[in-house]
Amino acid sequence: MFDLAIIGSGSAAFSAAIAARSRDKSVVMIENDKVGGTCVNVGCIPSKALLASAHMAHLAQNNPFVGIDTCCKEINFKKIIADKDKLVKSLQKEKYLDLAKDYGWEIIWGKASFTPGPLLQVQLKDGKSTTIEASHYLIATGSQPWIPPGIEGIQDSKYLTSTTAMELEELPKSLIVVGGNYIGLEQAQMFSRLGSKVTLIEMEDHLSPNEEPEVGKLISQVLHNEGIEVLINTTVESLHRQNSTTITATLDTAFGQKKITATHILMATGRTPNTKDLKLDAIGVKLGSKGQVIVDNHLRTSVSNIWAAGDVTGYPQFVYVAGAHGAVVVDNALSGKKRTLDYKHLPRVTFTTPNIAAVGITESQAKQQGIDYVSKILPLEYVPRALVNRDTNGLIKILAEANSNRILGITVVAENAGDTILAGSYAIRAGMTVDDIADSWAPYLTMSEGIKLGAQTFSKQVSKLSCCAS
Repeated sequence: MFDLAIIGSGSAAFSAAIAARSRDKSVVMIENDKVGGTCVNVGCIPSKALLASAHMAHLAQNNPFVGIDTCCKEINFKKIIADKDKLVKSLQKEKYLDLAKDYGWEIIWGKASFTPGPLLQVQLKDGKSTTIEASHYLIATGSQPWIPPGIEGIQDSKYLTSTTAMELEELPKSLIVVGGNYIGLEQAQMFSRLGSKVTLIEMEDHLSPNEEPEVGKLISQVLHNEGIEVLINTTVESLHRQNSTTITATLDTAFGQKKITATHILMATGRTPNTKDLKLDAIGVKLGSKGQVIVDNHLRTSVSNIWAAGDVTGYPQFVYVAGAHGAVVVDNALSGKKRTLDYKHLPRVTFTTPNIAAVGITESQAKQQGIDYVSKILPLEYVPRALVNRDTNGLIKILAEANSNRILGITVVAENAGDTILAGSYAIRAGMTVDDIADSWAPYLTMSEGIKLGAQTFSKQVSKLSCCAS
């Protein structure tokens, strides 16, 4: 019998396994596909590697500095993909397979499902099966792309997802991206900068619909300026694959029906937990309406010795949430602690250019929660770092509680906003007010200084300050 049996081999699974082995507990891990989960194989690592490549191509073609001439010769998509694949394989080995060997746990290759006991029945890759018994079990099976029902012809459309898009060997000549949230935004800009003609479709009235509306309007303009057609308030009614090179999408827009064609279509319409084949009903583990494993604040399921972590729980689908979950499960399951996590200062980032980064709540959420608030927006043209970079496409928005001025949320749209937002996360965790930030030190000519300047807009007219005035 093992102390801990883990289904999956992604961030949550490895975090838990390392924590358990560090306590000298016995661990076994079951994986049915590739080690590393979504992040290293088809998510964070490969997509951001391709985004970085696309960004370099864009800079070469659109250098903003007078006196420096740059150009981008022909883009070799196959070489870019090969370089991405090389990076992924190296991380699979160094950060996953080698680590499992170093820490001393076995990875069993096969498909796991629960049977009464509870026990795990594993159908091995060689056709045989084995049974695994453990004191505790961790479900860390992640999530997969979700495709909305009701789109006529979608099964015959040969659509791409964020997973299969990472496996392309040829650059799409033209691409329809359905979904204007973080995956759709990143994929649309990436493929456009590499040379695809892109149309981006979002059913809500602004892109990045979970963020502040000002963000969606700004990023929509950025994408439009880069040659991407952006359609909001638009849904896909049907898809018709005419031949191997042409697909027609019939759209329902605010102005009536519209037809567009492309060589490829990418569905970036969300993700769904991987729970379908685990046979959780056989042992009484409860699932939510979206297929997520229901857990309490300690990440325990409805069965006392079964736990869940990461995307499969329905919690925010970030790799750093999954990693934190894995460590919490081990503390609670194997050490008897009752740890919980605070998500109020959880940062979120969309890696477009400019980045979209935020922490805390939005105005819409404040209204829903009945919070009396005030907000201020600082255009990036008042941030010195943006001026010297010759790129003022962006903003900083701060939301504060009306009476106390305590910070409720911060949104940054700017170059390196993903790095900058860490300061906002610390501010919310510490319960800081806008006055606290306005009076704090901030290094001049950094994007993080923008958060201080944004806080100063609550009491000063920043446009009337000199460029380096406090």
